[in-house]
Amino acid sequence: MVGLTQVRIKRLFAYSTISHVGFILLALSINSIESIQAFIFYLMQYSISNLNAFMIIICIGYSLYYYINDNKEFNELKDKNNSPIQLISQMKGYFKINGYLALSLAITIFSFAGIPPLIGFFAKQMVLSAALDSGYIFLTLVAILTSVIGAVYYLGIIKQVFFDKSEYRINPVLIEKDINGFSQGNEKSVDESERERIRFKLANIVLSSYSTITISVLTLIILFFIFQAQE
Repeated sequence: MVGLTQVRIKRLFAYSTISHVGFILLALSINSIESIQAFIFYLMQYSISNLNAFMIIICIGYSLYYYINDNKEFNELKDKNNSPIQLISQMKGYFKINGYLALSLAITIFSFAGIPPLIGFFAKQMVLSAALDSGYIFLTLVAILTSVIGAVYYLGIIKQVFFDKSEYRINPVLIEKDINGFSQGNEKSVDESERERIRFKLANIVLSSYSTITISVLTLIILFFIFQAQE
């Protein structure tokens, strides 16, 4: 319930963990073969989704290095220098800046909410099925209610990322900036005559291949687990 009033994105994920831990404890409390399988699978899928979510948040902060935002709420934070992305409102209209990261974040958040056919749906389905088979009808209803509450603040993030107007604009200082570039080798081995002035472009610095590959693989696992589930 506290997550409904949260404005910090990472803290919101922390509060959502309480709901997910509830599903994990529900599976453990049943103590059947089906519930143990549900427990292991839920723990695995949540670890994957949570890792992907935090990696995406970090990469979003990195990708906004070239932009400035006059978000008064963020500028008034005493710990604003600790992380470039702290508030949900900082991600308004981010889909227009980097659609791929925005879509990966949406898929991960929908998995948290248990939207089919993502991996999070199958995990919650296994836990609830084990609970119903063991006669835990009331606890099943409570678990469904908490999922609905969680979906409310998850969809709030999606709304701001995809439908709200972006408050970011490219930093004019970086647009006009020139940097020294070298056509080959390193600075010590290249003659002064081979040096050239490279016009600064946003495409000069991109996310590392390690980050993009990791996020892509985790997102595809979340998205396409349905094919494994049908086998």
